[in-house]
Amino acid sequence: MEVDTILSKYPRSKDYLLEILHDIQNLSGKNFIPDEVIQRVADHLNVKKAQVYGVIGYYSMFSTKPRGKHVIRVCASPICNMMGSCNLLDFLKQKLGVEVGETTADGLFTLEAAECLGNCAAAPALMINQEMFGNLTPGMIESLLEHYSKKSK
Repeated sequence: MEVDTILSKYPRSKDYLLEILHDIQNLSGKNFIPDEVIQRVADHLNVKKAQVYGVIGYYSMFSTKPRGKHVIRVCASPICNMMGSCNLLDFLKQKLGVEVGETTADGLFTLEAAECLGNCAAAPALMINQEMFGNLTPGMIESLLEHYSKKSK
């Protein structure tokens, strides 16, 4: 599906900006919204390009830089921190060989921290792409990494 196809399925209303951005980012294959597409989105919705950039900058799930096939977001909320998300983030950095904001050499995983994923009852939590996981341990994370690695082959 091309950008024009995505834009054509939505009315020309800024109410659809988030849905359009999600679809475009998913289309990219590298979990990002290319700069050259932002003006087309703004034109379609009759808004300023700066407004589109503002939304992309506000929401951590969007990026204008290429990322891995699977984006891992570790919750950094106070509750998740108390339940061990700092240790899980350190475990992931060591296991993947990247720092927060970096992508693995094979382009498979990008590691990010999120302020809150809204899954406090299952702290510590993380998301991989759109899937939420909670009550995590290093062993569970190893299983998730293995699952997503196999899923990508």
